[in-house]
Amino acid sequence: MERRFRIRLDELLCDAEVRPSLLTGVMPRLQSFLQPFAATLHSPEQRTNAGHYVQGLLSDLDGKDVESIAYLHDRERQGLQKFIGQAEWNHRPLITELVRQVGVELGEPDGVLVFDPSAFPKKGTESVGVQRQWCGRLGKVENCQVGIYLGYVSHREHALVDFRLFLPRDWARRKGRCAKAGVPRDVRFQTRHELILEMLDEHGAVLPHAWIAGDDELGRSSWFRRELRARNECYLLAVPSNTLVRDLRAPDPPCCPSGRPRKTPLMRAECWRALLPETAWETIEVRAGEKGPLVVEATWTLVQARTEGHLSDVMETLVVFRERQGDGTWKHDYLLSNAWVTTSLCEFARVFKAEHRIEECLQRAKSEAGLADYQVRTWEGWHHHQTLALLATWFLVQETRRGKKTDTCVNGAASASDDRPIAEWDAEVQSPSENSPHDDSPFEAQRRSEALSLALP
Repeated sequence: MERRFRIRLDELLCDAEVRPSLLTGVMPRLQSFLQPFAATLHSPEQRTNAGHYVQGLLSDLDGKDVESIAYLHDRERQGLQKFIGQAEWNHRPLITELVRQVGVELGEPDGVLVFDPSAFPKKGTESVGVQRQWCGRLGKVENCQVGIYLGYVSHREHALVDFRLFLPRDWARRKGRCAKAGVPRDVRFQTRHELILEMLDEHGAVLPHAWIAGDDELGRSSWFRRELRARNECYLLAVPSNTLVRDLRAPDPPCCPSGRPRKTPLMRAECWRALLPETAWETIEVRAGEKGPLVVEATWTLVQARTEGHLSDVMETLVVFRERQGDGTWKHDYLLSNAWVTTSLCEFARVFKAEHRIEECLQRAKSEAGLADYQVRTWEGWHHHQTLALLATWFLVQETRRGKKTDTCVNGAASASDDRPIAEWDAEVQSPSENSPHDDSPFEAQRRSEALSLALP
């Protein structure tokens, strides 16, 4: 096992040791947790159904589909099936409340917004958005649905906060197929990058942050990076190793015989890295681990990048990280950033590792909160399930923080008198706060800085 994964595994195993006392009062805490979300639903029946469903997602059921959850609560499945797959309740107010809570409880000025796609393998062709496309879970092109997720990462914790279903172009142009799956008439085809920008525009002001991070599907798009710059966002995005870059710190080559100056030629990022001396690498301790510090090595330069056939008109920073593998070889990661040239490699390393936190979020949501355990085919059904699974995952995050005693506001003792059936919530449901406080980041000046333009050849 690679060293970085072994260290993280040891940390997770340590966190998995739960003292019995931590489970005292967990049901009253869950009821209290769900009240502001239940307040956005319009009927007592919907609130009860939502409570039962989230309880089922948090249970130890092997399969957390509607039928299994209904049997867990000793009730007929039809009512719960209708609530998830057919009932017309708006999931967006629940997501708005989730984002507000994450911003308040985890928000820090140097937080990182991380975007990542996640695939759900499916059989058949009827489930909304399903088609043969890249499935990272299987590592190949397969029949699947793809969701785009927004995660928030700070020093306090990390959590999933929103999502979008990617509706392929072939789906979007077949109106009969969309109607059968319940896709709203106003839904049009959007690229994954457009879906991400939609989430950023909706939540960016509520989630204090200094950085945008994502994988090479985001970084390779010159259009996407340009849109982030237009929004005054500071990004660190992965790019493929074969990305063409011009090293702007390299000495200029000799002039042409005519006296015309030459520019440093473009080369693949991996070729640029291969030419570096060992002294170019800096060792960085990202964070402490149970078995020792998590360490990476990094280097950087200023570049003009060419991605998707487009030569950038601004200067960007190319950052390369390397980590020693179990077999003695090096694993390299390449990233582009528009951050100020004074940004330290330590800060780049922090954001780079924050990007990997969303993978942990997705894994937790799938393994502990049933994110992938759904049997719905419709647009509404998919969004309803995903929303309640994100709420269940957020409750687990709060319980984890309570166990670590990092935040006294979630460590209060529950009263035995509060241990009532979910059906009794309605008498005390409160509306979520209309205020959405967020802090101005000290990195704001950096994020709003003008990009340094380059004269194109």
